[in-house]
Amino acid sequence: MTARFALARAAGRTAAGLSRVTGRGSGTTIGGRVTLLVDPDALAQAAAGRELALVSGTNGKTTTRTLLVAALATRGSVVSNGGGANLPTGLTAALTADRTSRVGVLEVDEPFLPKVAAAVKPRAVVLLNLSRDQLDRYAEVRRLAGVWHDMLASMPEIHVVANADDPLVAWAGSASPNVTWVSAGQRWTYDSTACPKCGDILHRDAHGGWRSDGCGLSRPTPTWRVEDNDVIDPSGVRHRVELAIPGQVNVGNAALAAAAAAQWGVTADAALHAMAAIPSVEGRYLQTTYSGRPVRLLLAKNPAGWSEALQMARPDTGLVVAVNARAADGRDPSWLWDVPFEVLRGRHAVATGERSRDVAVRLRYAGVEHVRVDDLAQSIRAAHGSGPVDVLANYTAFQGYRKVVRDA
Repeated sequence: MTARFALARAAGRTAAGLSRVTGRGSGTTIGGRVTLLVDPDALAQAAAGRELALVSGTNGKTTTRTLLVAALATRGSVVSNGGGANLPTGLTAALTADRTSRVGVLEVDEPFLPKVAAAVKPRAVVLLNLSRDQLDRYAEVRRLAGVWHDMLASMPEIHVVANADDPLVAWAGSASPNVTWVSAGQRWTYDSTACPKCGDILHRDAHGGWRSDGCGLSRPTPTWRVEDNDVIDPSGVRHRVELAIPGQVNVGNAALAAAAAAQWGVTADAALHAMAAIPSVEGRYLQTTYSGRPVRLLLAKNPAGWSEALQMARPDTGLVVAVNARAADGRDPSWLWDVPFEVLRGRHAVATGERSRDVAVRLRYAGVEHVRVDDLAQSIRAAHGSGPVDVLANYTAFQGYRKVVRDA
């Protein structure tokens, strides 16, 4: 450890502590920022000597990271980043705070994956999916897939665990000679209708396969597969997935995490057993009560994520749809028109959040009976019936609900 890195760590720790003492936040971002200002090479130095897995994708990063941490923790301590701190500042803060764990799992924001991989030299990279997400902040998904493709071509030593069902991810992963392909599923296909390699139309079959006639790019043969609630490992053994968190998408995330954990010698049974003990993920899927009613919180940030969240919404429960449009959410809420709210026909919903009027208009055109309520807390009380309530919210609205139920 260099003297400059030691000074950077101390400065970052001080800045983080001041942030917490003054009530400005957890100190993670400012601590990492100060550390990198003092020593721009701090991330690489903090990662030196560790075996790291990086997890990236549009949706499911935090959940898959949490699942993989649980699996690897069966072998010893694991360093990881939480709280959405998935930029270099947050990664630096996590690694400098824990100097003893030799194994780590870091979730990384999609555009930053090449920069982070170059710095930390990961043992494995887990690639989940790519779909439209805040185009006012991020690049078009084909470009992101190209960035990943170039990164993997230049770092053949990385073991890649990739979702074979997403054409964008599969093309990016194909640049690596060292890939474990997982059939993790892809419900949302609207952002991958054209071949990412040649631009030709992709043809899909009823069994999840896809192919481009233009260049021959096709779905790789997976060695890990998901069938209903089972994960089938490379030896053909079937493992029942019994997660406490809901959603078929999370069975796929568990399969990806189990395939990655296998690189550290963790068996599928041991990995999936550890994952089953996770009740929620940083508030996602949290089950609590508010005003005497059971409440479950579901996070959705883009059309693909909303499509999955709508499938998780329980029948015969009250339903709240909350949308903000702050910087962390993306300023443009036009993506609401791509979300298949029509699946809620026959149910009653509450539209809320700072863009409640946009939500109400979208629900009206979807034929969903609804009311509009401005206040987050009041929206739970306004939900249909007197029983359980599912709250579906985008990022900053979701954080608002976490505060509402925590302070109740």
